[in-house]
Parts: sequence; structure tokens; C-alpha cells
Amino acid sequence: MSSGEDIRLGLLLQYEGSGFFGWQAQKKERTVQGELEVAVERLTGQRRTVTGSGRTDRGVHATGQVAAVNVPARWTPAEFRRAANAVLPDDVWVEDARQVEAGFHPRYDAVSRTYVYHVGLHETAWSPFHRPWCWPLRDGLDRSLLQEASALLVGERSFQALAKATPDGNGHRCRVHAAVWSDWEPVGLAFTITANRFLHHMVRYLVGTMVDVARGRRPLADLSALLDTPSAGVLTSPPAPPQGLFLTRVDYPEAVWPMTEVERRPALEPPTHANGDR
Repeated sequence: MSSGEDIRLGLLLQYEGSGFFGWQAQKKERTVQGELEVAVERLTGQRRTVTGSGRTDRGVHATGQVAAVNVPARWTPAEFRRAANAVLPDDVWVEDARQVEAGFHPRYDAVSRTYVYHVGLHETAWSPFHRPWCWPLRDGLDRSLLQEASALLVGERSFQALAKATPDGNGHRCRVHAAVWSDWEPVGLAFTITANRFLHHMVRYLVGTMVDVARGRRPLADLSALLDTPSAGVLTSPPAPPQGLFLTRVDYPEAVWPMTEVERRPALEPPTHANGDR
């Protein structure tokens, strides 16, 4: 809802996704959007929709999700952030709140999104302090094959063969701006990908397929076929498990989302978010 007595706030969110059935509100399941809307209702006395930049799946985490909500104008962004963090559960945190234009839409105004996927290769990946947030593997991976595979992703093409069906009618084409594997010290590797949009399970299917290539379980040519000739009948590998995936960043034009110094860093150098107060 919106009125002359409301202001629109943009929220930068972090959440640990293992306790959620994804972002989108559901009647019988716990979701991130649902918890946020309960918190907003407690603070404003009225049920209000919290709109996110995208729907992360069950078990997927975020350190850079962006959302927006209309609240009474008596709230300053700083006051709302403090109050929201006081009533939200421990696995959701509002890192920042800022006033945005009334027409700001976190999803439709976004120009790119960045995801990071963590793969554990060292024995420490099985530690309870790493295993819940990565895909721990015992097999070695050919890093040169991983880099060759990620290089194939850059550009605009159909990712139909590397995602679940897209029911919203927006098609299967995505423009990948950058994709790279890097060290995730001391645990393993991190895959970082930035694109204008992502299809359902797309990053997890990409990681699952690239890891199979790097394990020697299928040729690199299979990934090329999946990207270039999705109707050829080549099947993707099973998706990587959700717990290794993080939505780390959503980028907007400066005019609709004035960026902080941290947010001006290149997308392939995801900011390190400090733990915040509650």
C-alpha cells in the first residue's frame, strides 16, 4: 500500500537460509518474506507487503538481498532498522535501511545480481562451522577445467537446459556479465557469477555440471552443448545442494539506489559483511 503518510524504505538484508522454505511467503511454511512481514506488522500495526529483488530457494542464503516496504513517515530509516532487528528472528538481519523513491521496485529496477557458491575441498569443510554453508567434497577438482567451464558462461544465451522451467513467461535468456572460480581460503573454492537475471536453480545446475566436468565424470563439451544447443538432448548434472549458495549482491542505477562505498566495489569482489547489532 502507499499513501501520503507513507515513505518507502529500501532494505539490505542478510539471512541464513537453512531454516526457511525460501524467500516467498507461504501459508504453512516459514519463509524470509513471511518473517519480515510479521515484523513490519508488529512495528506499524498493519500488514504490509515486503517486496524482494528475487526469490531465493529453500535453503539458500543471502548477504546482499534487497527488499522494499512502505512504512508510516514517522519512521526514520535508522529507527526502523533498529526496531526491525529487535523483533526479527536471529537468522534474519537488516544490514541497512534507506529511504527510496515511492516507485522503487527491488526486482524490476535491478540491473544485475551476483551469487557466490562455496565448494569445500579441504578436510575442514566437514567442520560444523563450514559444512552447513558449503558443498563438502572428497574428490579433487581440476581447477583448469573449472575456469574453462566458467569462461563458457559469459555472454547472452539461453540457459533453458541448465535450469528448471520458467513459469513467469520471461523466457530462458540471461546475460552473464562475469563468472569465475577463486580460492575460498582455507576451505576450498568459490564460484562467483553476475548476470542480469537468473532462472530457477540455474546457479546450482551450473555448479553441479561444472563440478562433474572437473571430477572427470563428463566432458567439457557437454557444457558447451547445454549452452549452445539446448535442444540437442544433453542432460545437465544434478543441481549442487542449496546450502552452498549465497545471494551476495544486487546492483541498481545510482539514481534509484545511491550506493555506499562498499557497494561501489566490483561485483566480482563481493563485500565482506560484518556481523551487526541486534
